[in-house]
Amino acid sequence: METLEKIRKAYTEYVLEHGKQPTSVFQFVKKLKIAEADFYKEYASFDAIEADVWTTFFNEAKATVEADSTYQSYSVREKLLAFYYTWIELLKSQRSFVVYSFGRLRSERHPSRRIGPGAWQPGQKSRVLEPFKDAFYDYARDLLAEGRESKEVEPRPFITDRYPDALWGQTLYLLDFWVRDVSKNFEKTDTAIEKTVNTSFDLIGRSPLDTLFDLAKFMYQNK
Repeated sequence: METLEKIRKAYTEYVLEHGKQPTSVFQFVKKLKIAEADFYKEYASFDAIEADVWTTFFNEAKATVEADSTYQSYSVREKLLAFYYTWIELLKSQRSFVVYSFGRLRSERHPSRRIGPGAWQPGQKSRVLEPFKDAFYDYARDLLAEGRESKEVEPRPFITDRYPDALWGQTLYLLDFWVRDVSKNFEKTDTAIEKTVNTSFDLIGRSPLDTLFDLAKFMYQNK
């Protein structure tokens, strides 16, 4: 087993058994029987391990859906749905760790940063989700650019640049929903994914208000 995998496995087992991070890297590597320098070659801290796990979940979900030949023929809305369903399935394989890590981050949440029912934004102290967030933003921007070309996404002054923020907030909401979901086989999470994605694309797609705005703009320019 490679050192990185050995560290990740040992760390995951430790936090699930103790409900908290190890006291120190020195004690952790001593029990693991590796040099402290070997630990720092892979990770700068215990938080960096968790950040790596979250990013790996995202990368695996993205790679899985993009490897499916039918995914390329999907609409942008369908692509995001496929990603979320696949991502949640991967999270199920390590649900105990996800619940632990997410619960730790939730304890740092800022009460004024609500983004939806039961949702939250991580506090300033935690950087664990930052690499995952950066990777997701890149993915979201690519989807939105594709959506603008296919006319699924309507460009709007002052708002378009905020679309990736909205999709990230949606992602946190779905993650929080799944962690709290007690329905059989997490069926309510599947429903939440469908409803939130459909609603978000209804909002960022073209609507009667856009048609009315175009008419008003035309009338103003030709009065």
